[in-house]
Order: sequence, then C-alpha cells, then structure tokens
Amino acid sequence: MNNQLTKPETLIQWIALSALAILIAIPLVILGVHIVQASDPYIKSVVSLEGTPVQGKAIFQINCAGCHGLQADGLVGPSLQAVSKHKSRYGLIHQVISGETPPMPKFQPSPQEMADLLSYLESL
Repeated sequence: MNNQLTKPETLIQWIALSALAILIAIPLVILGVHIVQASDPYIKSVVSLEGTPVQGKAIFQINCAGCHGLQADGLVGPSLQAVSKHKSRYGLIHQVISGETPPMPKFQPSPQEMADLLSYLESL
C-alpha cells in the first residue's frame, strides 16, 4: 500500500490548511489596523476627549445635515441612525476626515469638534 496521499486527499488538505491560514490571518490584520489607527495623533487626541452630543448635533447640522438630513435619517447621503452599531469610532473618524467616499467631502474638524460629533452620532 502506498503511503502517499491521493490527489483528492492532497487537495482537501491544501484547502483545510489554506482556510486555517486565513482564519489566523484575519484577526492579526484587524489587530494591526487598530494598532495603526490608535497610533495616529489626531485619532488619539479625539478618543481621549469627552464629546458633548448637543455640540455634536450643532456641528452635524452645519456640516452634515445637507446630505444626511436634519435628523440624520438620510437624504442625498445615507441614514446615520444607529451608525455606531455598524462602524467603530475609528471607522467613523476615518469616514469623516478621509473624503474617500464620494460625494462626501473631506472634513477636518478640530479634535474636540470630532469628539462632539462622535458623541452625537453614537447617540443616534
């Protein structure tokens, strides 16, 4: 009897090892992204501050309501109701300041303004 694996067994082992490698890599990539995000001075400053939802709502109405609606329920841009359940604080900050999702413009609020805006978005 030959100890070598047949081709179907080899393929199954290769698939299993590939799946295991992916399952190990995904958490490591996510951890790496969080480490990089947390090391950004602007983000570190924002998350270290306590935001005020009332101030955040005012900032939102001046800068965001034209597209996201006065109650953040969507207009040209998507609804932001319960957005903090779908995006992390880092994700929200990145979304606001990056301008990577046209037609949303880049917006560079001060760290306190961003903390206030986050506080408001998290209250929705």
